Amino acid sequence: MRPVPGRVTGRGGPRRGGDALRFGGVHGSRATPYAFLLPYLVLFVTFVAVPAVYGLWISLHDWDFLLEGKPFVGLDNYTALFDPASVQFQPFWNGMRATAIFTVASVPFLVVIPLGLAVLLHRHFPGRTFFRAVFFAPYVLGVAVIGLMWRYLLDPSFGAVNGLLGLLGLPSDIPWTTGQPWAWISLVAVTVWWTIGFNAVIYLAGLGDIGAEQYEAASLDGASAWQQFRHITVPGLRPVLVFVVTMTVLASANMFGQSYLITQGGPGDSTRTAIIAITELGLSQYRMGQAAAMSYLLAVFLAIVSLINFRLLKERS
Repeated sequence: MRPVPGRVTGRGGPRRGGDALRFGGVHGSRATPYAFLLPYLVLFVTFVAVPAVYGLWISLHDWDFLLEGKPFVGLDNYTALFDPASVQFQPFWNGMRATAIFTVASVPFLVVIPLGLAVLLHRHFPGRTFFRAVFFAPYVLGVAVIGLMWRYLLDPSFGAVNGLLGLLGLPSDIPWTTGQPWAWISLVAVTVWWTIGFNAVIYLAGLGDIGAEQYEAASLDGASAWQQFRHITVPGLRPVLVFVVTMTVLASANMFGQSYLITQGGPGDSTRTAIIAITELGLSQYRMGQAAAMSYLLAVFLAIVSLINFRLLKERS
């Protein structure tokens, strides 16, 4: 029997040619990857790209919701942030200072403690799944719940924390939310308690990719637990570590809810972060042009910090 043109015969009967298989069969159409990307691209353009460009446009205007006219001012909103005589200079840089303090104080704890916790939870012991759930559970709570709960627990007058310290014979008049450095200690401690489970889960996923045979070989060579951690665990987690450090720095630099709800930016304005300053300027005083300029300047600083982080933590070739 003569073969039909355009068809390939063989075991299993006739089938379509290679071109049909490639573009219309198993591999699908050339448009298939773009069809899968389309929902993400729509969301990205709608909620990221367009707002970013529109925000940049707003930052170049004297944009006030209460005024009909929104005159173009160019870079004046940006230059005002570097002019000590301007109204927004001090609030913005005080907020940047508070943001830097919180980031420097919280990031080491949020990187190191979850790593140690993940190493412990990676071991096989009874109840491991239960403890994993316990440490991750606070992270599922919203910042409003966390903020209001700890605001009452840490209240210097009637809070449960000072009450418990009094029962233990310790000082029970600590100004957790009304004095420094206690306000920063409170914010850092609450943030660590709240988010430690997320970073621990990321580390656990990375630990699962490190082969057990590497630890077995190191044990046979007489390597101690610390040596195994230093020479196997840490190098194996380097990509995960870069991700965790970068995301933790960005999250800490964008801290808003904890300070706004627990210390209300106080005492004074010592815990009033840059995000709080931007929010109040834009949404309370309706000066959106200046607030947008502040947000873009903060974004530039965070981009620089992220690049430095990648540079310092990238895998050495």
